Amino acid sequence: MKKIIIIFTVLLTACNSKKNSMTSTEIFPKGEPLSKDWFTGNAFLKPLIARDKNNEFSAGSVTFEPGARTNWHTHPKGQVLLVIEGHGLYQEKGKPAQIIQKGDVVNIPENVEHWHGASATTTMVHVAITNFKEDTQVTWLNPVTDEEYKTANEN
Repeated sequence: MKKIIIIFTVLLTACNSKKNSMTSTEIFPKGEPLSKDWFTGNAFLKPLIARDKNNEFSAGSVTFEPGARTNWHTHPKGQVLLVIEGHGLYQEKGKPAQIIQKGDVVNIPENVEHWHGASATTTMVHVAITNFKEDTQVTWLNPVTDEEYKTANEN
């Protein structure tokens, strides 16, 4: 009986520690930090599916902490964002920023210059589904300036 209690205690402790590694609302773990070359602030990627012989796209869960955002960029075959947590911003060049929030789907046409990320005060998580054209998936451009980001947060 003592062995059973010890085993049960060990299993319960292991389950509780694993459960505490993610909040109850997270669907995917945070992932690894993304490059400061293409992101401002703290952003993280958890790859979900890689391009392979069946799929001409990849998908990943991206977590943006408050203030984090992508650089301006384009996709030669477009991108789809599925917002799964929090709310943030999406902006196409020359247009006002849009608030995006949990449950929103953003269909980004090919070669449209844009950026996306968290608001200044909230975290945002989205699944990014990004198509390939030959071997190119994204063309990174200049960072979103602090002034552009501030203006986007005021709208």
